[in-house]
Amino acid sequence: MSSTLPTTDAAPPPGAAAPAPPGFWRRALQHRSFVIGAALTVLLLLAAGVSYVWTPWSPYEMDIANKLQGPNERHWLGTDVFGRDVASQLLVGARASILVGIIAVGIGLIAGTALGLLASARRGWVEEGIMRLTDFSLAFPAILSAIMLTAVFGPGIVNAIIAIGIYNIPTFARIARASANAVWSREYVAAARAAGKGQLAITLQHVLPNISAILIVQSTIRFAIAILAEAALSFLGLGTQPPQPSWGRMLAEAQTMMWQAPLLAVFPGMAIVLAVLGLNLLGDGLRDLLDPRLARKR
Repeated sequence: MSSTLPTTDAAPPPGAAAPAPPGFWRRALQHRSFVIGAALTVLLLLAAGVSYVWTPWSPYEMDIANKLQGPNERHWLGTDVFGRDVASQLLVGARASILVGIIAVGIGLIAGTALGLLASARRGWVEEGIMRLTDFSLAFPAILSAIMLTAVFGPGIVNAIIAIGIYNIPTFARIARASANAVWSREYVAAARAAGKGQLAITLQHVLPNISAILIVQSTIRFAIAILAEAALSFLGLGTQPPQPSWGRMLAEAQTMMWQAPLLAVFPGMAIVLAVLGLNLLGDGLRDLLDPRLARKR
């Protein structure tokens, strides 16, 4: 008479392949920072997208008779000192933040990565010159660069984008150069050299794909910094100009009404906090998920 013994999970035999780590999206859904950051980032994108087709009221329409109203059934977040709907201004203001973030980070990503890869591939005086140039650029933060551009060309969102984009270039150049240097020392790059591939081919086929994850993570973090910089520049009157709504300019207009209507500063402030928090959490989550060493541990 045979008896059935309970089965147990046995260890894989020696030499057998280890079980593959779970897929990216399965791990992503289990990563709390990634989920929260992605949700807040999607909310930011939805706010900007919805504002192109619908807003509760026109963000430009002034109604002095109904100024400084608190949240009510007609104006969900109240009205500002000119009677404009705060909720509508927040929705439309998300456009400026996303526009500045995408273009400014794109400028830094493209130019900075190109410089970093060039420095890593050529070495010598080329690398030294590029690195010293990035050191010099770091002496001019985004706000100072915007002030200089404003003095020459006048205030505006274009000058703010250029200033923030220039500020991002040295950061991406340094990260790309350091990451590329590590890749150039790998065996498969030595094999590619032995096969007769040139520096450009190795850079595009081997180096850039292997550092792309690091650049993606850094882009999300710099996006958050760009939103903060745009808000600061608009607060100073150097960024988005009237009548276009901007979260930073909403804060600037609310500072004179802190005692009469403190919520005017709370709503745009919370919008900036949630946008920056979401992008930072998204960047932290992507860093963990795209790092193969951390992926194996999960």
